[in-house]
Amino acid sequence: MKTAVHPQYRPVVFRDKAGDLAFLTRSTLTGHRSIEWSDGRSYPVVDVEISSASHPFHTGSARVTDTAGRVELFRRRYASAGAAAGAGR
Repeated sequence: MKTAVHPQYRPVVFRDKAGDLAFLTRSTLTGHRSIEWSDGRSYPVVDVEISSASHPFHTGSARVTDTAGRVELFRRRYASAGAAAGAGR
């Protein structure tokens, strides 16, 4: 079995700046910067674009799509096309 093939699995801090959330977990990712955690130790930090603190689904700010309105819009838009296609039969 080959040695030193797998990346190092170690503690890493993931930080979502938009959601003001940071959490310590284990990962193979490496950050270029480090951050001092509440335990006084320094860990590599990986900045993420979106997390549960900033995602619209988890924050409750997600838009609800009006599916009934979309169906009616579809029917109005293609009602004449369906009637014209059925007339040629």
